Amino acid sequence: MLTVNSNNKTLLDPKATAQAGFEALRQARPGEALRHFDQLVGVGVADASVYFAMAIAHQRMNSVANALKAIDHALILSGANFQMLLLKADLLAEQGAHREASGNYLAAVRSIPADEQLSPALLTEFERAKRCCDAYAEEWEASIRKRLATSAASASTTTSRLSDAIDILFGHKKVYPQQPRYFHLPGLTAVPFFDPAAFAWVSQLESHTASIRAELEVVMRDQAAFKPYVEGNPNRPNVAQNSQNGMLNNPDWSAFYLWKAGKLVAENAARCPNTVKALEAVPLTRIPNRSPSVLFSLLRPGAHIPPHNGLINTRLIVHLPLIVPGRCRLRVGNETREWQEGKVWLFDDTIEHEAWNDSDQIRVILIFEVGRPDVTEAEHQQIAGVFEALDAHSGQTPEWEI
Repeated sequence: MLTVNSNNKTLLDPKATAQAGFEALRQARPGEALRHFDQLVGVGVADASVYFAMAIAHQRMNSVANALKAIDHALILSGANFQMLLLKADLLAEQGAHREASGNYLAAVRSIPADEQLSPALLTEFERAKRCCDAYAEEWEASIRKRLATSAASASTTTSRLSDAIDILFGHKKVYPQQPRYFHLPGLTAVPFFDPAAFAWVSQLESHTASIRAELEVVMRDQAAFKPYVEGNPNRPNVAQNSQNGMLNNPDWSAFYLWKAGKLVAENAARCPNTVKALEAVPLTRIPNRSPSVLFSLLRPGAHIPPHNGLINTRLIVHLPLIVPGRCRLRVGNETREWQEGKVWLFDDTIEHEAWNDSDQIRVILIFEVGRPDVTEAEHQQIAGVFEALDAHSGQTPEWEI
């Protein structure tokens, strides 16, 4: 609004002028609102809220180009403001500038902290911005997959890992790196599951499934034979003991060891001679005081082994399923599989993994460890030497698990 001073000069009252502009906009008189806002801009006192209101007024008058100029001024003055970014995204979408619009919808969503409590009105707008992001992402993903499917150069050569890369790009999958809790050998590829056909001993071991299962069933008649897989130890920190949430001393996940931490459990092995014989052809890992470990792993009905990572990335964990009632599965990284009796698989346990028994019966598998084929025999021997040196220096028996 205008006032006259003692020298008969007309002065602008910025606060009153801004309020008059906001009121005109609220009453759906955008042209009048702009006249007030233009006065503020003319004397250099327009702040971010004024430019934001100008953008809304220009939008209501179908002047998208001027609205974009105003909202850009508002963003320069305010920084990453959710409502301003959302308005800019809407304006760009009106212009058909979909690439730029999608970037601003995403910026708007990211401008809201994850733990911020939003008003109902603002939450509605936030959800709308997320839907816009999803719609643009789906459109781009469809375009990429269509191009790959129709391109003569790529139609017959698109690999599963390229498909995984697209899934990661659009948020359908996560990146799961190797994260060993103890020892990491650099340069190894993070492959969740290895092809069993690449291991000559697998088919021979699978042929012994019936005899191994028969020995297991005899052991299972002894209710005291299986012990909780995660057992407490007063010499271990509580943090380590509780690393398997809910699994410490929990019989839902139990084990019967034939080898443990590199040593034969003679009494148990004597009860399973066919199993021990069948494993003679398997190149078990050999690290003093650590490997091999071989066990029957029992998971009770309804049990869930929470997400966790293994200790060392130079080995693979092998499963030979023996009793699988169905609805029993393992997730390694992004890939989830159901066990099938008598079918071996090998996986990298340093990639986050978890397991479920959603059946009403017990699930039991034979578990052991072998060396990764992309680690040389010389490296395996040197790694064993590293651990021998560690043990000699500490003078203690290490805590280790498969």
